[in-house]
Amino acid sequence: MRILSWNINGVRTLPQYHPWNTFTSFQGILEHLKADIICFQEMKTSRPSLSRCVALPEDFEAFFSFPQNKGGYSGVGVYANSRTVIPLRAEEGLSGILQPKPPLTSDDRISCSYPCAHEIELMPDEHGSTPSDFAALDAEGRALIVDFGLFVLINVYCPNETSDARLPFKINFHVMLQDRVQKLMNEGREVVVVGDINVCATPLDHCDGHLASNTATFYEHPARAWFHRWLSPIGCMTDAVRTFWPGRKAMYTCWNTKISARETNYGTRVDYILVTPGMLPWIKHGDIQPSLKGSDHCPIYIDLHDEITTDAGERLFLRDVLPINGNREDLPRLAARRWEEYSGKQKLLSMFFEKGNKLHPPSNSPLSSLSPTPDTQLPRDYSGTAQPDHTQSAIVIPPSNPSLSSRNSACASTSQPPEPSPQSNPSPSRQTAPPASSTKRKPSDNAAKKAPKKLKGSQSKLSSFFAQPTVSHPCSQEIFPSDVTDYQDYIDSDHQLALELAASLENPLSQGLATSATPSASQSKAAWSQLMAPIQPPNCLVHGEPAKEHTVNKPGLNKGKTFFLCSRPVGPGYDKGKSERLREEVDHRYRCNFFKWGNDVRREAKDKFSAS
Repeated sequence: MRILSWNINGVRTLPQYHPWNTFTSFQGILEHLKADIICFQEMKTSRPSLSRCVALPEDFEAFFSFPQNKGGYSGVGVYANSRTVIPLRAEEGLSGILQPKPPLTSDDRISCSYPCAHEIELMPDEHGSTPSDFAALDAEGRALIVDFGLFVLINVYCPNETSDARLPFKINFHVMLQDRVQKLMNEGREVVVVGDINVCATPLDHCDGHLASNTATFYEHPARAWFHRWLSPIGCMTDAVRTFWPGRKAMYTCWNTKISARETNYGTRVDYILVTPGMLPWIKHGDIQPSLKGSDHCPIYIDLHDEITTDAGERLFLRDVLPINGNREDLPRLAARRWEEYSGKQKLLSMFFEKGNKLHPPSNSPLSSLSPTPDTQLPRDYSGTAQPDHTQSAIVIPPSNPSLSSRNSACASTSQPPEPSPQSNPSPSRQTAPPASSTKRKPSDNAAKKAPKKLKGSQSKLSSFFAQPTVSHPCSQEIFPSDVTDYQDYIDSDHQLALELAASLENPLSQGLATSATPSASQSKAAWSQLMAPIQPPNCLVHGEPAKEHTVNKPGLNKGKTFFLCSRPVGPGYDKGKSERLREEVDHRYRCNFFKWGNDVRREAKDKFSAS
């Protein structure tokens, strides 16, 4: 049996990465992980927005804890393969405050005692006050407890220290977790804690832990000091994965993707599987899976033996101590399969938009009158021209003497205003066909076969965007004959425009203007080339290599601005700056501290061009 833990950084973004985007359902993603108990952190969703395929995989039972106030934030989930193990009980949170409606009975609860704020030494906040209860600590959907008989599983996503004001919240959550585990142990239960603890256990678990400046003060941080005291040999919890790799370096599970730290394995190990002493004989192996992408974390796992022999010589089989052949109808009340929205008692909004639920308006509905049918015909004045019979194709009859010149159209508009039409286009090159005859044409009419379809009124011709002003030529000038007897000699307006432009170039005035414009165009060619050319990146000072351009995404005055950094990847001992890295600890194989704003680079390039 395998227990796997993974901070997926969003259940909705995970299927966007390979290989998860190759699966047609969430069941396929779970199957690909090849684990019996799968624990996710940072689900970043809410109960109303959780899709059915994520909540109810076919062969897995799901349990979730969502934040109460922040949607799309935090959140944890546990999936149990119903073919191998069936959960007995489940609870949300660590304090016992979070209860479903109606609340859990004593038989539904995993333990009978819970942490109390007045019994634990908590860290005061910046105002010197300590919380009177754990309601705020449990309100962010960070813990889920599931009873599997042999052990009690606690899936946690511990808070991160985003600011100094957040440190008391983080420490108090750790203390509450430790007290809940201790109370379960006092009741004789074995506990497995999995998830993102957001703390490095030893300097070996940090990418810069080997540096002398960090090793000396590593455990001065309150969270690291607490974790150091909770782990063996001082505390009761054992780092299961580290026991199989005691001296392994760079066994990191989290990387900063903003600086591409995963490429050089410049990360930290903040994801753990911690077990109480009674579970150690059952653990067969443990490791990390850095090859699985899709998040800024990677999965970790432990495998359990199928059977063990106790110190007294007794053989124990895993199938006998785990609820394998349980009844899926008697699942804990926290299971997603028992939610009201999936039990048929409560309808979801998305159910009204599923396939097969399309609304069809009745025949006497106003919506039905908006769609034309073979038995309906629009009024003849609907589009400004006569409409053909519904049994015939739309035919446009060319006028007997069409005016093909846009200039003649402009002159005609001054002497005789056109008929108002809602579908007409004001372009001077367009002509309006006369109303069609009321006499029906037969389908065998050759003229009807050869006549092209009339352009829609909402679509302009290409020539309308290049029409010359009417004052440039007198209205009497004509390039094409005014009498067109054969419809096949009708030249489209685009061809006409090309001929007009060719004729205008023969005008001496136009040639003189073109000749006078030639010197200015050639003189500005170099300036335009310099203006439109992409900016050349500067070279960093240490390596002499072209820097890499970045864009500021953080809200503020500099949002959207570009800047250049050293193009080399980050790594152990890369130059963070004199204020953050000792000069003797800098490793020049990695990124240097080169920085320059994009505006400064453009200004320098402009000055250089002007000087030349």
